[in-house]
Amino acid sequence: MRAVVYHGPGQKAFEEVPDPEITDDGDVIVRVDATTICGTDLHILGGDLPEVLAGRVLGHEAVGTVNDAGSAVHTVGEGDRVLVSCISACGACRYCRESHYGQCLGGGGWVLGHSCDGTQAEYVRVPFADTSTYPIPSGVSDEQALMLADILPTGYEVGVLKGGVSPGDVVAVVGSGPVGLAAIMGARLFSPSHIVAIDVADRRLEAAKQFGADVTVNNAMTDPLPTIQALTGGLGADVTIEAVGLPETFELAVALTRPGARVANVGVHGKPAALHLEDQWIRDITISTGLVDTYSTPMLLRLLATGQLDASRLISHRFGFDDFDEAYDVVSRPADTGALKVVVSR
Repeated sequence: MRAVVYHGPGQKAFEEVPDPEITDDGDVIVRVDATTICGTDLHILGGDLPEVLAGRVLGHEAVGTVNDAGSAVHTVGEGDRVLVSCISACGACRYCRESHYGQCLGGGGWVLGHSCDGTQAEYVRVPFADTSTYPIPSGVSDEQALMLADILPTGYEVGVLKGGVSPGDVVAVVGSGPVGLAAIMGARLFSPSHIVAIDVADRRLEAAKQFGADVTVNNAMTDPLPTIQALTGGLGADVTIEAVGLPETFELAVALTRPGARVANVGVHGKPAALHLEDQWIRDITISTGLVDTYSTPMLLRLLATGQLDASRLISHRFGFDDFDEAYDVVSRPADTGALKVVVSR
């Protein structure tokens, strides 16, 4: 089969690799019908995750059709349309029992495209299929479901829920890329009084308005703090969500808060970021970090099925499997291309 293979920092190729095989009774083999490219894949190519070894098939998001199933798989079977989650869960360890699947001790967590071969391929082996794949409800398209493999649960769980967004809050989202937009969508479910989207690209700020931000600030031109202070009686945001993963965006997220606020870091950081405790020790702020656990995926699927979420709005570009190189190029230059999420399908 063909797959996108990582060959070290800055190097990848769409090439022939062996077909995956079932290696455990809980595995399924899924024919990938659609996949996407995540910012984390770009971090891997940038050398930010040295634990990813050369030869790894990239990708951790897919929808597809079960081609074969191990004898211990009970929830899905051959021919079923499934969502392949970015997080695999053994279902039995301490963290899985607490719904912290991203921290799985039993061989799960983020493994696809990380410690085992991923989804940017014609076929993928999915471990722990009973707890790591989800049947796609009738009426939900492949493209919509694909947005629940990673991006929507990440923005919702690591951003909105860990940030404790509540009715009436002023929420500042630093970064209006796909994860930031997903966080804006999720925050709207909790009726904040204002959502302030902050980015350096006007095209992404326009997208943020469509996803529910009522105030936007281009921080390449304007300091966002006075705007937020004007909305909060001079205090600062109740919640800030960092959705970029750069030292300066993390420091900005902290600086925009009021005393007693919550900072939810969602961005993947490849470099150290300063935490100025000489300023913050007295301000009673809470900072959270995390890898998505995907415990919200069944609920988000229900919202898709009933039309209460429109995940397809996150998709900006579509490609065929022969066009992975072009898709990566588009995703790597979002300021020029306007890329949000891309779909690569058969």
